[in-house]
Amino acid sequence: MTVSDHAGAVWRKSSHSGAGNDCVEIALAHSGARVRDSKNPEAGMLRFDATGWATFLTAAKG
Repeated sequence: MTVSDHAGAVWRKSSHSGAGNDCVEIALAHSGARVRDSKNPEAGMLRFDATGWATFLTAAKG
């Protein structure tokens, strides 16, 4: 995801987050993922390349 991709990113919340705003949001792209705090989306984000995102998901599921 490039800077220009980020500007048009589609952010979504987990279906497990409920109706509140206390969760993280994710934007996926072919090159990886971005993760941010839904309470403060302007504070920045974690950036994962495709390999890093796959590693993160494997660890989170384990």
